[in-house]
Amino acid sequence: MAFAHHAMEFMRAQGKTISFDPNLRPMLWPSREVMAQQLNALAFKADWVLPGLSEGTLLTGYEDPHAIAGFYLERGVKMVVIKLGAEGAYWRNSEGEGRVAGVPVKEVVDTVGAGDGFAVGVISGMLEGLPVPEAVMRGNRIGAFAIQVVGDMEGLPTRAELEAASA
Repeated sequence: MAFAHHAMEFMRAQGKTISFDPNLRPMLWPSREVMAQQLNALAFKADWVLPGLSEGTLLTGYEDPHAIAGFYLERGVKMVVIKLGAEGAYWRNSEGEGRVAGVPVKEVVDTVGAGDGFAVGVISGMLEGLPVPEAVMRGNRIGAFAIQVVGDMEGLPTRAELEAASA
């Protein structure tokens, strides 16, 4: 944990944007309380926090996306985007909040990698200057690509495939 804190502090000192996706693994921690405390300490150093709804609930004690986002915003995070699975995602920052619908797929084959694909979409969209709802929709689209194949990276789209799906 010390290295993660150091890396985040170094990035902050360099003026870089920091994102944090908790990706919980409770079995690696002595207790859920210790896990929540340690992971939240990292999350509070981030600009953008991207938990799933169940992760956000475990880390904050809240079940409602608005309240989960508020927990982080009140502690200095600039934006929270909560993954809602097939329902899409909820986002909140100091300028507003909203829900972005999920992307329908014919068949869910494997959900491994969907969250990482979602994060890649949101982060790349934000870094490219897209409005938040468009960045979140990009995340939803990439997550939808990911769940239609077996594997954590095999379904990730090329830029051309992503742009074709956005048209």
